[in-house]
Amino acid sequence: MADMTQTTPGWLAPDELEMTRARMPILYVDAVPVRVDDSGEVTHVGLLLRIGPDGAVSRALVSGRVLHHERVRDALLRHLEKDLGPVALPRIPASLQPFTVAEYFPTQGITPYHDPRQHAVSLAYVVPVAGDCMPRQDALDLVWFTPQEASSPQLQAEMPGGQGFLLKQALAHVGCAS
Repeated sequence: MADMTQTTPGWLAPDELEMTRARMPILYVDAVPVRVDDSGEVTHVGLLLRIGPDGAVSRALVSGRVLHHERVRDALLRHLEKDLGPVALPRIPASLQPFTVAEYFPTQGITPYHDPRQHAVSLAYVVPVAGDCMPRQDALDLVWFTPQEASSPQLQAEMPGGQGFLLKQALAHVGCAS
């Protein structure tokens, strides 16, 4: 059998990723897309509508792995473009200070964040988006909510793995906590 050449740097084969996930934390980025008015106040929060592997429909933030030898800024842009489309026009903050660090565990209850596949550490950002968003990849839709709608317990309950808690933290960070 011929050796397969990896053509995309930074990606692991599925079995290599599974083995790595079982042994070490994986670095992720989470992005909360927002619309802002002229004074910089958040007017809307964008949440993706997805169908999970189990067939359940849920809401989600933009999220994904940081590749080996990839800058965090580049990972944010890559995942925002992948989920929101090429003309979303995200404005990545000049300072890459996250509003929080979310630590996902495969065991529930250690933190508010849970990922049954792995131990993951995610740097979380609020990212203003100025362009037209057209969800891609595994996202069915992108729905814009007012900060008041986004802070409802019902909406946050539709977000698996603690992302509802992360959304609540993002809203507090931008002064939209209820």
